[in-house]
Amino acid sequence: MAGKRRSGRPQKGEHQLVRTREPRQIRKKVCKLCVDKIELIDYKDDRRLSRFITERGKIVPRRISGACARHQKQITVAVKRARILALLPFTSDQLR
Repeated sequence: MAGKRRSGRPQKGEHQLVRTREPRQIRKKVCKLCVDKIELIDYKDDRRLSRFITERGKIVPRRISGACARHQKQITVAVKRARILALLPFTSDQLR
């Protein structure tokens, strides 16, 4: 038995100490647009829309922006309209 390898699991009768973590307090993100009581997002408001676009020109997803489903859909439609009318860039010029 001297050459026998032991696995990482405890043998029968042995006890293993288990570390317990305290649960983290995760704050729920609230929709900034709902807090400001904005009903409709305008495609001409490029300053507001630019908050929901990355520097590469991608639309920021809901889990990161914290927008509700209703406002996220409005953001997506407004950004696409603003891109077609050349109010917002499709991509950044610096990356080329």
